[in-house]
Amino acid sequence: MTTLDKIILLVEDNPDDAKLTLRAFKQSNIANPIVVAKDGVEALDFLFGRGAYSDRSGKPLPMLIVLDLKLPKLDGHGVLREMRADERTKLLPVVIMTSSKEERDVVASYALGANSYVRKPVDFAEFAEAAKLLGIYWLMLNQPNPG
Repeated sequence: MTTLDKIILLVEDNPDDAKLTLRAFKQSNIANPIVVAKDGVEALDFLFGRGAYSDRSGKPLPMLIVLDLKLPKLDGHGVLREMRADERTKLLPVVIMTSSKEERDVVASYALGANSYVRKPVDFAEFAEAAKLLGIYWLMLNQPNPG
């Protein structure tokens, strides 16, 4: 599997935050293709090859999902709940990247199977560094589940 097969799914409804994340990944030399889903339903459609993504049937799943919590249609916890209930996606690495500082959001995210919880830094330099570290760890250092 080449880098081009190792897709990152970014689930982010705020266009400014999505642009910042994409820019930070690019500046960190993360060459993986990044698909942006703007709501929780679109994210699940991409993962499960439904609706507009029905042509994805049989294609590789993302290597990493970066998931915001506050999303339209279905929030991040709902996405995580459905992912973990399905055999195909229950072990995919999910990093919650959100502005929420609520302890209940952190606890609920881990209880639903998140692999990591990162608060979005406000400062771009800090945001870029966080994205760089996420990319290095999850795409280069982490040993993915072979299943």
